[in-house]
Amino acid sequence: MISRFEGSGMTSMRTRERLVSRLRDDGITDERVLEAIRSVPRHIFVDEALASRAYEDIALPIGMGQTISQPFIVALMTQFIVAPPAPSCVLEIGTGCGYQTAVLASLVSRVYTVERIDVLLTRARQRLRALETNNVWFKYGDGNFGWPECGPFDAVLATAAPPRLPDKLVEQLVVGGRLVIPIGDARRQWLKVFTRTESGVEESSVADVSFVPMLRGKQ
Repeated sequence: MISRFEGSGMTSMRTRERLVSRLRDDGITDERVLEAIRSVPRHIFVDEALASRAYEDIALPIGMGQTISQPFIVALMTQFIVAPPAPSCVLEIGTGCGYQTAVLASLVSRVYTVERIDVLLTRARQRLRALETNNVWFKYGDGNFGWPECGPFDAVLATAAPPRLPDKLVEQLVVGGRLVIPIGDARRQWLKVFTRTESGVEESSVADVSFVPMLRGKQ
C-alpha cells in the first residue's frame, strides 16, 4: 500500500524527480539539498485540494495570509545555509507550514524554529511529528527577536522579509555564521546572505525575491 507520505499520481516519486531535475537545471548544485527536496513529501504540507500542485516550482497558499515557498527558493536558501563550514545548529524564522523546517532538519543536527501564528505552528508540529522528525524545537513568538536562549547559532534562515537587517538575528550568530534572509518591502526584495565576522558583517545579494513581510508577533 502506498502511504500518503510516498504519494501517488501527481505527488509520486516520479513527479518529485522531475522537480529535482528542474532545480538542478536551474542551478541548484548541492546534491544533499536536492536529495532533501526529493525525499521530503511537500504534498503533506499543503491543503489536500492543492496536493496535485505540490511538486510544481511555485509558491502556494497555506492559509492565514501565508505561503509555502517555491521549491527553487527553498533549495537556494538551504544551499547557502548548509555550505561549508557545515552548520549543526540552525535557527529558522517563520515556521509556516513546516516544509522548509523539514528540509533543514534532514540536513543538520538541530533546528530551532520560531512562528508568530499559533495555528500554523501547531499544524507544522503535527506534520513533523508524523514524519518522525525529532531534531526540531518550536517556539511561538516574534521572529524579530530570534531565540537568544538557544543560541548562538551556526546559521539563521528567515522566510519573511524585514525592511532592513535585523541586528538581533546577527547577534545570535557565531562568528563565521550566515544569515540568509530576504530584505525589502512590498515593491522589491532581495535575498541576501550576511556573514558575521570578527569586525562586523559581510553582505552579498543573491536574487530578486518576493516574501511575506516580517511582522511583529508574540514576544
